[in-house]
Amino acid sequence: MLYHRASIINSKQPKEAPKNFTFDYSYWSHSSEEDPSFASQRKVYQDIGEEMLLHAFEGYNVCIFAYGQTGAGKSYTMMGKQDPGQQGIIPQMCEDLFRQTAENTDPDLSFSVEVSYMEIYCERVRDLLNPKSRGALRVREHPIMGPYVEDLSKMAVTNYSDIADLMDTGNKARTVAATNMNETSSRSHAVFTILFTQRRHDNMTSLDTEKVSKISLVDLAGSERADSSGAKGMRLKEGANINKSLTTLGKVISALADMHGSKKRRSDFIPYRDSVLTWLLRENLGGNSRTAMIAALSPADINYEETLSTLRYADRAKQIKCNAVINEDPNARLVRELKEEVNRLKELLLSQGLSNLITASGKYTHTHANPPNINSQETEKIIAELNETWEEKLRKTESIRQDREALLAEMGVSVKEDGGTVGVFSPKRTPHLVNLNEDPLMSECLIYYIKDGVTRVGQEDVDIRLTGQFIKELHCVFCSEVNENNEGESDHTKVTVKAMLQNIYFSNKCCSFEKYQRISKNNLSRFPQKY
Repeated sequence: MLYHRASIINSKQPKEAPKNFTFDYSYWSHSSEEDPSFASQRKVYQDIGEEMLLHAFEGYNVCIFAYGQTGAGKSYTMMGKQDPGQQGIIPQMCEDLFRQTAENTDPDLSFSVEVSYMEIYCERVRDLLNPKSRGALRVREHPIMGPYVEDLSKMAVTNYSDIADLMDTGNKARTVAATNMNETSSRSHAVFTILFTQRRHDNMTSLDTEKVSKISLVDLAGSERADSSGAKGMRLKEGANINKSLTTLGKVISALADMHGSKKRRSDFIPYRDSVLTWLLRENLGGNSRTAMIAALSPADINYEETLSTLRYADRAKQIKCNAVINEDPNARLVRELKEEVNRLKELLLSQGLSNLITASGKYTHTHANPPNINSQETEKIIAELNETWEEKLRKTESIRQDREALLAEMGVSVKEDGGTVGVFSPKRTPHLVNLNEDPLMSECLIYYIKDGVTRVGQEDVDIRLTGQFIKELHCVFCSEVNENNEGESDHTKVTVKAMLQNIYFSNKCCSFEKYQRISKNNLSRFPQKY
């Protein structure tokens, strides 16, 4: 690789001419730092990240996304490691952002930063920062704001340590798994978003103006082939969804490249809606954004086809032209447009004789009669979020942090005030199993949680996996039910167990084959009688 050119040679066809591709930057990082051509993490950030951060300070929307086959180094490029000199683009950009804001000496200029972190797993969006958000979030579209994720948490941060803690929390919650090609393969697309607001007060006119930049940093899951990765079962399904979304991304990039290369711009159809990933990144791919693509490559000859495909993919993306504009004071303009839309919808309801849907306070009542009130409720919800003060956002962030610590404490994980983990202990309200050992120091070192509903125990395709000479593939089944009191609140949890192949014993009481037996706190068990 040279500074602006990447060449690929097919070792199986030595007579075939090398294929050359030209890009803005080309790096080699598959050797040691002693190699003169080695490109460090800092070098990549200085070439790409610093330029994008400068655009963010100018008021532009910014996007960086990494694409390539599994195991090529996308997550390492974007996130990196916590070791010195191993940090990726995202942590370096966040650290540089707060360093530059701290150097500000203008009293009329202030800054605020909010972050969100989500993953797209099997075409479903998950919030990686809010522990209460367990299900998939809905992707909605607003006529002014465009596609957005409903109820995605936005955390207000004041320094780099806050954002580093949130990144660490999100990375731990992200879905990863081991394959033949990568032991920590990302099984989802991750999108880390920074909402950077610059407020300036004009003393002459006594007006406050704002610049809001949306920085989207995307770590895509790697494309993979089932025969190379050895994916089976759930890993195979995940790989199919990953390849589906990446195929749609390729179609979008190809359609955008054709649109900018031909005169027929309005008639071409761009398949944004075919995937959640492309739908959420619509503005970044071909709209109001300064976007950079990083193509991660593998130098191994067995990956020749995938590497060539990635290079062609990146070469195609060069032809796309985005129309980025400076986002001057978007909140005030957006609130005004949203209020006009609310008034227009109210007039529409009144003209159709649906005035009974509007309450005395001007809000809409819940009804299934007509869908217009759904759009109005969404608009009023967005207006409320835009009108939140900075103190309210900080209080909401602190409340979510306390909820996260309370959830960890309920699961038996004690946490320091600074967020560091102290250790584990037996939770009080969650049913669980702990191990016993002849050595007291080794007892209660393992905790197995019994989830609501059915928890299977055995060796293969189970929730709790045990090993041993007499442990069967499906050894026993626990059933957990929450009993409610007269007021409808959860009172206590009832746990029963059923042996599947042979008898098991709890506190010297035999749990017979294929029959549920209720167990209580501090029951001792043996898996199985001979073990």
